[in-house]
This record gives sequence, C-alpha cells and structure tokens, in this order.
Amino acid sequence: MSKIHDEGNFEDFIASHLVEHGGYERLPSEEFNREQGIFPDVVVSFVKETQPEKWEKLETAYKGNARKRFLQDLTSAMEGRGTLELLRHGLRTTGTTIDLAAFKPNTGLNPEVQERYEANRLGVTQQFYYSTTDPKKSIDLALSVNGIPVATAELKNKFTDQSVINAKAQYKSDRDSGEPALKFKRGALVHFAVDQDEVEYTTELDGDDTHFLPFNKGHDGGAGNPPREDSHRTAYLWEEVWEKDSWMEILQRFIHIDTEEIRKGGVKVDEEETIIFPRYHQLECVRQLVDAAQKSGAGEDYLVQHSTGSGKSKSIAWLVHRLVSLHNDADEAVFDGVVVVTDRTVLDEQLRNTIYELDHKTGVVHAIKGEQGSKSQELAEAIEAGKPVIITTLQTFPHVIEHAKRLPERDYAVVVDEAHSSQSGEMAHEMKQILSGIDIDEDDDAEDLIVKSSETRGNQENLSFFAFTATPKGKTLEAFGTVPEGGDKPEPSHLYSMRQAIEEGFILDVLQHYTTYDTFYNVAKVIKEDPQVPQKKAVKAVSKFLKLHPHNISQKVEIIVEHFREHAQHKIGGKAKAMVVTSSRVHAVRYKKAIDEYIEKNGYDLSALVAFSGTVEDDGFEYTEREMNDGIKESELPSKFDTPEYQVLVVADKYQTGFDQPLLHTMYVDKKLSGIQAVQTLSRLNRTHPGKEDTFVLDFENDREDIYESFEPYYEKTTLEETTDPQHIYQLESDLNASQIYTQQEVDQFAEAFFSPENKGTEQAHAKLSSLIQPARDRFMVANEETQDEFRSQLRSFLRLYKFQSQVVNYSDTTLEKLYTFGRFLYKELPRDSRESRVEFNDELALQYYRLEKSDEGSIELDSSGGGVSSPTETGTGSQEDEEVELSTIVEKINEKLGTDFTEADQLFLDQIKEDALEDDHIRRSAQVNSRENFALEFDDVLTGMFIDRMDQNQDLFAKFMDNDEVQEAITKHLRREVYKESQQANS
Repeated sequence: MSKIHDEGNFEDFIASHLVEHGGYERLPSEEFNREQGIFPDVVVSFVKETQPEKWEKLETAYKGNARKRFLQDLTSAMEGRGTLELLRHGLRTTGTTIDLAAFKPNTGLNPEVQERYEANRLGVTQQFYYSTTDPKKSIDLALSVNGIPVATAELKNKFTDQSVINAKAQYKSDRDSGEPALKFKRGALVHFAVDQDEVEYTTELDGDDTHFLPFNKGHDGGAGNPPREDSHRTAYLWEEVWEKDSWMEILQRFIHIDTEEIRKGGVKVDEEETIIFPRYHQLECVRQLVDAAQKSGAGEDYLVQHSTGSGKSKSIAWLVHRLVSLHNDADEAVFDGVVVVTDRTVLDEQLRNTIYELDHKTGVVHAIKGEQGSKSQELAEAIEAGKPVIITTLQTFPHVIEHAKRLPERDYAVVVDEAHSSQSGEMAHEMKQILSGIDIDEDDDAEDLIVKSSETRGNQENLSFFAFTATPKGKTLEAFGTVPEGGDKPEPSHLYSMRQAIEEGFILDVLQHYTTYDTFYNVAKVIKEDPQVPQKKAVKAVSKFLKLHPHNISQKVEIIVEHFREHAQHKIGGKAKAMVVTSSRVHAVRYKKAIDEYIEKNGYDLSALVAFSGTVEDDGFEYTEREMNDGIKESELPSKFDTPEYQVLVVADKYQTGFDQPLLHTMYVDKKLSGIQAVQTLSRLNRTHPGKEDTFVLDFENDREDIYESFEPYYEKTTLEETTDPQHIYQLESDLNASQIYTQQEVDQFAEAFFSPENKGTEQAHAKLSSLIQPARDRFMVANEETQDEFRSQLRSFLRLYKFQSQVVNYSDTTLEKLYTFGRFLYKELPRDSRESRVEFNDELALQYYRLEKSDEGSIELDSSGGGVSSPTETGTGSQEDEEVELSTIVEKINEKLGTDFTEADQLFLDQIKEDALEDDHIRRSAQVNSRENFALEFDDVLTGMFIDRMDQNQDLFAKFMDNDEVQEAITKHLRREVYKESQQANS
C-alpha cells in the first residue's frame, strides 16, 4: 500500500521523517498529562540533565518534594506568563531561574552553551490525546520542546477527498480552545492545517472566528506551492521548517506577541494580544538576507520586492533583530549597527516592542525625534555613540553629513523601508558618505578629497543596504538589485508578488471592477483677435480650461455622488468610504465646493473632506485645507476621515501613497495616472477589512489599456528592461565640453576651491565658488537660443544620470566628479527657459458642446506576460521647439481630438486598415506570440505605411493622422488594441 494512500499513513510518513532526519524523538500520547498540558517526565528529565545544580537547589528548597512543586510552579506560570515567555526566559522559582529550553548561541565562543542547545529534546506525537473532558479526542500531530507542546497539526489526504479546508473546519468546530494544551498563550503556540498541496496556520483557536493564514511558498508568481517530483508539495513544512535548528530559531527569533491597546474616548480600557507567527515568505526572506550578509559581510546591497499585504513591518523587525547580533564564521560581528530609514512612525514602536519581546532588552532601539534639538545632530551623535539600532526618516538622514565630520571605521546595515528614488539618488550617496568613515587628513589636498568623494558614489565595503519596496522603479532595481548567476540584469533578492498577495487574500484586486468614462467637448474662440501661442503649452492650457470648467465638474460630481449613494455607501456594513483623485489643487478646491453644494441641494446625509497643501488662489479667493474642512487640523484629517461622520475624501497629490484606510472602497479618478503612480494611487483601495469583499474604480481620465500597462510590471516579479550603459555619461560629458560654455580650467579651479578643507563652509568660500561660476554663466547668456536649450538639457541629463549611475557603477573618475560638482552649481545659476511661462485661457474660450458617457466596465485582467521598468538612460538631446500657432488652430485641433466621434466614412476607413493588418501574416503572428508592449513596437512602425497605402480613400483623416500627434496617438492605440485582441482570439 502506498505511503500516501490514507491519512494515517500520511501522518506516519511525516513523523518518521522528523525522527529520522529532523532531530526529533517519538513521544507517545500516554505520557502526556492533559490537566497539566505537558509531558512531565520529559520536562523534569531535561532540567535534571542540563541543570543538575539548580535541581539540587529545588530538592533542598522543597525538601524532597521537588518534582511535584516544580510542576505546580511550571503549570501556574504557564497560565500566567505563557508558553513562549517561559521557553525563552525560563521559570523563576525559589530564587533561581530554571531554563526550559536552550537556544543556539550567536557565536561559538562558549562550547557549554552549544552543548546545552544539543541537549534539547524535540518530540513528535501521533494521535495527540489532549482533552480533559473527552478521552477520545485527538489531534493528528503535536510537536513539543522539552516536554512542552508548541504546535499541533491536522493532516488531510486528498486521496480520501479531504483537504486543508476540512482540517480548518475541524479546528473550528471540534477543538476546544479552553483545554490546557490548546489554550491561547498557555498551550501550543501555532496550529497547522495540512494536506499534500497546501498549508495554513492559526495562532489562536476561537471556534468559528478562528482565522487561518496561508503558509505556502508560492508558485509561478502566485499562491500555492510548486510541484516536487520526489515528494509532496508541502514537504518543506516537515523537511525544512520543522527541522530542529529551523524550529528552534523560529521559537527564539520569530514568534512574538503583539499587544494592542483598546481605547475608548482616548482612555485605555483593555489590551488585545496576538501571537505573531511568520508567514513562509517572511521566514524565507529574513533567512536568505541574513545568510547572504553572514557569508558576504558588509558591502552588498539587497532589494526586497514585497507587495502591500506582505507584513513588511514584521519582516523588517525580524531582519533588524537578526542583523544586530549577526556574527560570521570567525565569530566577528558582521555589523556594528543598523540604521532603519522610514517615514512610518509606527515602525519605531513595532521595532521596539518586537525586539523587547524577543530579547527582553530595552534601549536597543533609538528613534531620532529631535526632542532636545536638531534631529540631524541627534542622529550623528547616535551613530558615533554606537547605538545598536537607529531609526530615522528619509528627510533627516541627508543632513547628517553637516554635523558629523569623521567616524571610525565601522560596518553598518541600512534597512530602507519603501525604497523609492530618494534612496537610490543623492540621499543614498550622502548616507554612504557619512557612514563610510571618511577621515579628512590634514595633508589631504583637493585631489585626495575628490577621489574620496568619488569613491563614496559606489558600493562601500563597510555598508550594506536592505531596501524594501512593493513597486521598485528601474533605478531602484539597478541600484539595489542582484544579478543572478548566469543572468545579465538585476532582480529583487526576494519576491512576494502582488499576485500572490491577492490570491492569498491579504489584499484586494483593485482592478476587478473598473469603469471608464469618455468625455466629448467642443470649444470655441470667442475673441476677435487670433494671438500666436506656443502650441504644446496652449494645448495643455485649453485642456486645463476644459477640466476646470464648472459644467464639466458639476456633471462629474453628480455621477460621483449618485454612484456612491446607489452602489457604494452600503458596502462594508454601511461603513464604506470613497476617494476622489483630482489633477491639481485648484481642481480639488472646485470639486470640494461642487460636492458640498450638490449634497446640500439634494438634502443627502453625506459629508466630504478635502486634502491639499498650502494656500490655493482661485477666482480671486484664497483657500486652505483647514478652512475648507471646518477647522480640522491637517494632522487630524486621517483620524476624522476614519469616523462615520465623513464618507468622501477629495485629494490633490496628498494621501495617494502611504495612506492606509481599510474602509476605502471606491475611487473616482479625474487625473491622468501612469506607471508607478497609477499603481500606488489605486492601491489605496486594496486593504482588507471584515465585510469588505470588493472595490470599485470609476475613471474619467484613463484608458483601461493604460492602467493595465501600469500594473503589469508589478503584478509578479518586476524586471529591468535595459541596464544602464556606463558610456552614456561619457557621451554627455563630451557633448557638454563641445558646447564651449565652460573651460576645463574653470572646472578644475572650482573643484579645488569646493573640496578645499580650509575653505569649506565659509562665506569667503561661497563668494569664491560664485565667482568661478560666472564666466560660464556669462557665455551661456550670450549664446543663441538653440545653444542655450541644448546645453541646459544636456547638463540636466548629465547631473541626473551621474547622480544615479554613480550608485551603480564605481567610476572613481575625478574628471566626472569635478564636472558633476561644477555642473550642480552652474545649473542653479542658469536662467529658466523664457518660453516656460504658463499659458492660460479663460475669457478667450467658451464651452459649446459637452457629453459624458460610460465607455467600458468590468475587470482589467492582469497576466503573467510581465513587463519591465526602465532606468535613466537618456543622452541629453536638446528640448524640441514649441511651434507658435494661432489660437484658432489650437481650438480646431482640440475639437478634432475630443469634440465629436468619427464619421461613418472615417470608421469605414479605419475598419479597412484593421482588416489589412489582420490579413498580414507577420503582424498577426506577432500579436499572437508577443506581449502587448512588444507587439506595439512592431505594429506602430507599420501602421503609417498602411495609412499611406490607402491615403486616396480618405485624405481628410489621413491628413489628421499625419499632422496631429494627439489624433495619431488615439487612432494608433485604438487599432493596436483591436488588432491585438482579434489576433489573440483567433489563436485561442
């Protein structure tokens, strides 16, 4: 009979492996004392063998009755302090501490500690009879440490039509949480539901309210587990996780108890405790990073791509705790300190609580708050003082370099929470500069200091970054990613994808219910004059006029409010909230006023808040967020929005990233979104909440295809389309030199003055630097307009690219460093492009026609075709001329694009073009085998040729396609989408 044919053999298969390979011994259930909730003989045996002197003290104190009194003290302490604390910190009795477990030491310097660790007795019990009231009740497996149960498992076999679902149901309906062995904190710490394919777990049994979490590795970017040729998909549980060293480390360094205060009216009324057990990806991630750092030491960077819903705060806390005490094979500390860079204040308290729970140590975590003065000064002093863990903000860290002039040689781990562009650019450079221990020697000349500064712009041997983000940009991947063996592009060191988080139920899929609207306008020029205006800026200005037009906003407000009342307000038990995303602060102000007016006019029981920065001037009036929200302070707005009093939040830039409101159910978008901004904004909806089953997006501005293309790179593993070419920077340098705006002598003189130890930071130095910039500025001012545009653009590209690439490529090139330093100051001195002045229209235009209609609705389905993100690679071609045209021409073009639908003749012409494309074997095959992005590269190139072939059939539409970029883009996207869709359907 097969070993996996029924549940009993599945159980014996796992137990046998643990005994033969995992470091366990079999403990029969008959030896378990159900009232005490322990295996008493094993507990006493462990204490006697590992701590004979302490047992002698117990014998003396209890006058020969040591066993009975010790077990009484132990079971009493388990009721009060719980299993986890006793295993970690021992049982205090009769003036001594009895260790109930011995954990692996950080170093091998003390052989006795290692011997005690080896003496641990890990037990596995089949058919664990635990109940004090029903002697027939048993659980399939129980794991114990030195006689104390720490885990149980219900096993199900799919060959007998049982699965993990049945195991969970059994825990919920037939496992009494009041039993000593199952009681929260006092009994086993975690309970697993297991079949051959999946694992789930819970840390608290609570009847029907028991909440299980997946404990799966993930498969092909999604949920579940990968197949194995030689064993079950879930074999990692007993082969890896439950193995002795792994299991003891989890008990020592991972499981902890979270305590949350329950407050009413600002007063603490109770506490709620939760046992935190790591999900598989958290355990795997922390262990992989720790192993890599232990082997490689300082100087390596790591990128962790973990989706929202991954438990990133917990992963960071566990990682920091391990890095603080990490030693290499030579028993040397790998890092002298850990700096955590985050904008989330909650991480401070979580880190502090987690480390205390694990170690019972206070003072390990030092948060930079600036309560006694400058934050940057406090940070510099904390680093110099050797604080083990320092928490600081993204904004504070760059100022450290101003206060700390030298540091001893030390190795640091820098854990960055949400590693976006600020970490991979200038701020990361300044971090590396201050932490790398650069000393300014008295005999250092300017050239020495330039070399030292240049060397900081690459990987430092004494500094490691551990960067966590859900949505890595291209430059973040290139700066912190790891090139796999045999690969050529950097990838995340560890991945927990958006797809897996959705499939495992930790976040919601915000694209499941996505409705788009199209807006059709017609505008007219109502002044006699026909002024010349810059074409590109005028198009934007007319679009702004339309977007802010009262009729446009009022029509959208009616749709928003009525939709919310009819479709969203009753969601989440009537608690659902909505966000309106606007394109500007003025837009937000007008939306808020229009919503308030509409609600009041109709007598609806709704209230809205608005969020924007600073003061907004509109139609001669000034508005502030606080004034428009009836005096609510900016800091109080999130908590006010959390109350039942408010249902709608109108935002302009604020609260589109990092805002965590689980009751947010619906989003109304009236802003162009793309790329990472689209993902981060729409992801405000993805938080789960009891009763929250779905989300909804109503989008007035974006196409479904654009949203698809924005999300696709982040759905599974984010990849880099193309790595940065280090030679780009030299091409830019050559182009800048050829402009003859500056001389190399001026660059050298400026760098010598800038890096001079005597002059740095003085008024005289500032004057000197300013004077050295002036000749180049003067030459720029007398150059022609074309040369100015080209130089300004090339210099901006050089500064941007060098700032980024120097994090990735260690140039150690003093010439580039000098030009970068000189160029930063020169760029600030250059006047802005005179044509950058804004163009605005109000009285010159009138809205003659307006129609708003639903264009599409349903799910935007992401797939595994992927899509990469790009990194800065531009070589600085000058800005293109903004042609001056008549205002009437602008109005005509806007109406061509947005005013009316195509005529029947136009539609027939486009249909013929589409049929030409579908009959082209090469195009059709390309659509069938390529992603949307790769197909676009080929299709867009041949489309113009198709138009030329048929130009005689519709010369008007052909002219619009060739002459108007907006019309060409709209037609191309439409035809590309249709050809791709029909080719795919024909292939299915």
